[in-house]
Amino acid sequence: QLQFVESGGGLVQPGGSLRLSCAASGFTLADYDIGWFRQAPGKEREGVSCVSRSSRTTYFAASVKGRFTISRDNAKNTVYLQMNSLTPEDTGVYYCAADLTCRVAGVSWPNFGSWGQGIQVTVSS
Repeated sequence: QLQFVESGGGLVQPGGSLRLSCAASGFTLADYDIGWFRQAPGKEREGVSCVSRSSRTTYFAASVKGRFTISRDNAKNTVYLQMNSLTPEDTGVYYCAADLTCRVAGVSWPNFGSWGQGIQVTVSS
């Protein structure tokens, strides 16, 4: 089972920014495509963004395109999700995940045991 340490969540006002970090624990992040998913209250978990191992391929859901960016620093074993111009609709628990496939058209569901523990993001005035 892959393990992650997620950080950077919290409460932010609409229009604000947050940067989420996903650090691998006990495995080499560079060996995997990495994705970010989120689950809003009362809704299903959805794929938000992903980045391939080489960083050549990225994906963003339509709802976040132009506002979120994703990057990885394999030397630090960490992937980042920069979230700008946040709206209340971005509120939810954000999860990073590995052992999936990142394509321009979308991110696959990760295999069992490849999820982070999740971190809360709340956008509210």
